[in-house]
Amino acid sequence: MPHYLRLFDPWKNPLCTCPPKYSLQPYTGCSHKCLYCYASSYIGYRDSLPKKDFIKKLLRDLRKADKNLPVSISNSSDPYPPMEKEIKLTRQALKLLLNLGFKVLIVTKSNLVLRDVDLLSSGNASISLTITTLNEALAKRMEPHAPPPSARLTAIKKLCEEGIPVSVRIDPIIPGINDDPAELEELVSRVADKGALHIVASTYKVKLDNLGRMSRAFPEKAVEWRKLYLKYGARIKGYWYLPERLRKRLLEPVLKQARKERISYAVCREGFRSKDFFNAPSCDGSHLIPLRIL
Repeated sequence: MPHYLRLFDPWKNPLCTCPPKYSLQPYTGCSHKCLYCYASSYIGYRDSLPKKDFIKKLLRDLRKADKNLPVSISNSSDPYPPMEKEIKLTRQALKLLLNLGFKVLIVTKSNLVLRDVDLLSSGNASISLTITTLNEALAKRMEPHAPPPSARLTAIKKLCEEGIPVSVRIDPIIPGINDDPAELEELVSRVADKGALHIVASTYKVKLDNLGRMSRAFPEKAVEWRKLYLKYGARIKGYWYLPERLRKRLLEPVLKQARKERISYAVCREGFRSKDFFNAPSCDGSHLIPLRIL
């Protein structure tokens, strides 16, 4: 019988700086259909589907789980696809985890998370909300079925007003697409103004399936990307990375503005551990989880 609650990072990526934690995915596949999705190479580029007997198997897994480790929901498939409005699988899991005193980190692009404010505001929970650009048209091209950036900004503000700690993922930063320094600085400024306490930034990591989708959507960038990643980049644990110097340059506007806004920051799966790139107790924002239930 498969286990749904698993220790994070089964690939042991040498550049991962995440603290020990569990990963939990109520759904497989993802209805947002983000073109750059890395997970589609193993979960498939398809709509979200609820996992079979999810709550029953989660209950079984929790009997042996360590409450000292946070539970990240979800790393590969957004926990708030459109069908979650009706079937409430993520809400059921949240209620179970929080009532038992587990620490929960929600990772999402969806403002549907606001529905669960009643649970989140009284439990050991924080939210990591992804925004890759403030440009609504660009977001629609890259993330065709995800809520628009404006809805996510509103969600950040409302969550923070309810006392729920929020971190923001600017992930991925893609060369030639959403890497304009002024726009990245504006994004950090806007989310900090809404109440976000922590920023996580990451550059685009290529797998051949997501590169194909991105190249079809942005054909004028296809040759440049293949050169930057496949010729000059490095292949690490199944992903093509940009050259290190370029990755640092793309990340710098985000980190510079985070320092200006006096909020904590980190990078994700980049391997940069100096204070210039990482000044928080955790990269993923799990250090923000309040201990309301012991």
